[in-house]
Amino acid sequence: MLVLTRAAYAEPGTSLNFKTGTWRVQKPVHRHRSAPCHSVCPAGEDAQAYLAHVQIGHNQLAWETIVDVNPLPAVTGRVCPHPCEYACNRGQYDEPIAIHAVERFLGDEAIAKNWAYPVPHFDKPLGKIAVVGAGPAGISAAYHLIRRGYQVTLFDERPSAGGTLRTAIPPYRLPRNILDTEIERILSLPRIEFHPQTRLGRDMHLQELQSDFQSVFLAPGLQNSSEWNIDGATPRDLHSGLELLKEWVDIGSVPTPKSVAIVGAGNTAMDMARVMKRAGVAEVHVISHKPIPKPGIPPEEAMPAIPREVEEALEEGVNIHEYRGIRRLILRGERVVGVELVHMKKLKQTSGRLKRIAFEGTETILNVDQVIPAVGQAIDPRGMEMVLNNSHYLKVDKWGELLSSPGIYAGGDAIGNEGTVTAAVGNGRRAAEAIDCQLKGQMLPGSEDLTPIPYEALNLNYYEYHTRVQEPTLPVDQRAEDLEITTTLSGPLITKESQRCFSCGNCLACDNCWTLCPDSAVLKTKELAIDGSHYVFDYDYCKGCGLCANECPCGFIEMLEDL
Repeated sequence: MLVLTRAAYAEPGTSLNFKTGTWRVQKPVHRHRSAPCHSVCPAGEDAQAYLAHVQIGHNQLAWETIVDVNPLPAVTGRVCPHPCEYACNRGQYDEPIAIHAVERFLGDEAIAKNWAYPVPHFDKPLGKIAVVGAGPAGISAAYHLIRRGYQVTLFDERPSAGGTLRTAIPPYRLPRNILDTEIERILSLPRIEFHPQTRLGRDMHLQELQSDFQSVFLAPGLQNSSEWNIDGATPRDLHSGLELLKEWVDIGSVPTPKSVAIVGAGNTAMDMARVMKRAGVAEVHVISHKPIPKPGIPPEEAMPAIPREVEEALEEGVNIHEYRGIRRLILRGERVVGVELVHMKKLKQTSGRLKRIAFEGTETILNVDQVIPAVGQAIDPRGMEMVLNNSHYLKVDKWGELLSSPGIYAGGDAIGNEGTVTAAVGNGRRAAEAIDCQLKGQMLPGSEDLTPIPYEALNLNYYEYHTRVQEPTLPVDQRAEDLEITTTLSGPLITKESQRCFSCGNCLACDNCWTLCPDSAVLKTKELAIDGSHYVFDYDYCKGCGLCANECPCGFIEMLEDL
């Protein structure tokens, strides 16, 4: 039973005898609405929810809120491009919340304090599931399946789990002790059995997995580099960015020409450029059709690499040639001695569509000794011929089920998603939910309404301007090899940053509605009410003036017609 508290005191026989609710033509209701950060997160994280826990010092609860959807916060807090921060309503007021810094802090705290993952106990497994590929999608799927009570056998062709987290992200962005510890904590959970150095198509076959397990989730990643040439010409020493990154991670060395041109605009291109600088290459050039991320450039039009990675690459002496493409390779024999660049930009066609156009007369020569394409990868088809059907990707529905092979699920880069770790984590979680529903004979849940609450719906009179926290970074002259460039912030700074959150669309218990209601028609509860707030409306006395909705800072109260 809820204990209710009125904001004002009334003697018997005074205002409480006059039920002003009969005057009402509209009434206030509590409406939980998605914060923009939640609506755009590929993994499904609700940043507003865990920031609220951090604000009051409940850091473990905040971490548990994250790992309810994403088991790798120490990793994603470092390598995710964090679209949540672009969407953050606070960015239209002063600066977005440093959500990635909070996520990273909580991930590191969990490792340091050995917080237990919230995995329920089951007397016996509900069934056996095979997961192929121990990258972020496979790890996420395995984690969410064991939380639902299944026994998971996780296969990977490499000696260690991690996928591209291990093979293609340099240690200066993702320290290997962090990666190793977070993955090992997951693999040590009950009902996960990890089989390394086991390759699909060599050590096992898809038909066998279908026979031995109740369901199969494929997350093989993209192991092959896309073919690349300029008008059919390729240099003799052509190596892709992905190949060279793997070489750097595995053995710590890459070719060191005097000058190199890297073709691409994503994180692989940025990582490759920065690795080449660390290896001692004097001139490193990045050739990008897209512009450098900066104010005034929409995120979807800018280079897809994480903006801070682009900024750090520029600090380290990488030359980025934006709006440029390669018109031709200049070869001496079979070796590159230069490239001809041309200015390129998207222009609207008569059909209304945008098309990238090369501008004649803007050609320039760039002298380089090597060209490295970092323009994409392709799936290795071995072992998956029966489900690929000569396609470059595994084609799935929104839950990850293969369109050509019902009962088999897939996720991660192999399904042609947006190529981020968080997208892969989200793929694994949704597929685990779909597998669970299928095996239990249940209907899949309907789509969650993640329509974000707009900036205009907030009452900004109750917020103060505060600058965003800045994570310390190593000076350029100290950035070498495996040293992590960015530092995790302290607990007090993280708490301070979390308190900048507007709590968009969610009650922040400010008491405005309770104290400002002229009819004492807002009652305060000691325990949480059914809608998650500490307030209920007493419609006997609410006359629908709308003051509570107008003065709600976070847009949690909405006025509806009272029929």
